[in-house]
Parts: sequence; structure tokens; C-alpha cells
Amino acid sequence: GSLSATPENVLIYATSNRRHLMPEYFAENLENTRLGEEIHPGETSEEKISLSERFGLWLSFYPFDQAAYLNIVAHWLQTLGCSPAEIRAAERDALNWAIERGSRSGRVAWQFARDLAGREKITAGDQAQLGQAPAGVLTGMP
Repeated sequence: GSLSATPENVLIYATSNRRHLMPEYFAENLENTRLGEEIHPGETSEEKISLSERFGLWLSFYPFDQAAYLNIVAHWLQTLGCSPAEIRAAERDALNWAIERGSRSGRVAWQFARDLAGREKITAGDQAQLGQAPAGVLTGMP
């Protein structure tokens, strides 16, 4: 496997040793009453393993270190309109968020940023309804 594009002058063929290339279902066999199940499920599993071994692309997603995680959080918060000061103020909460979820990843950083921006938008909207000046995007966090 590779992440690079295939040259135009290259053609790739994949072959199979599987006897039944197309899945067969019990519904196609009128003598059988089990619906929605493949007749040859073992071959399907074996073929998936075989294809993975021959052509498998293994992508590993290692946890980020703290600095990389905070950089990603900062990116998403900036994308959601937060100022640099607000982003710095949210670092501790972002780290706590990651600890609670057991992971520092891009997905966790995105979820933190969306949650924080959403809660602050609601807080700012509530303050506006009460006639108060809305707080900054990240101020007043619990």
C-alpha cells in the first residue's frame, strides 16, 4: 500500500482464490429459510484477511503529545472565531477534556472546540437576552 498516486501507465489487477466471488444469500436458495445470511461466510472472512495481507494499507493513529494536541485545539478554536487570549485561557480545559476521554487526538480536539464554542455561544445569547454585554467566546467557563 502507498499514499502516492499511481502513474498513468500502470494498471493494477487484483486476483482472488475465492470460489464464490459474489456473496450468495440464503434468500436466493428457496429451500433454505434463513434470510440475510451468506451461504459461505467463512470464505468471506478468509478473503478479507487474504486481501488485507496482500494489499492492506496499515494506517496507525498514535496519540499526540501535549504540545501537538494543544496546537490542534488552538487551530479549531481559531477557526471558530476565538482570540489568541481566549485560546490560551482554554488550554487547561482542553487538557482536562482529553484526560476525561482517554485520548489526545484530532477528533477529541475538534469535539472540545465545538463543545466549548457551543456552550459559550449559549452563554453569550443568554446574557444578551438579559440585556448584559455578552462575554468573550471563552470567558466564564465552568
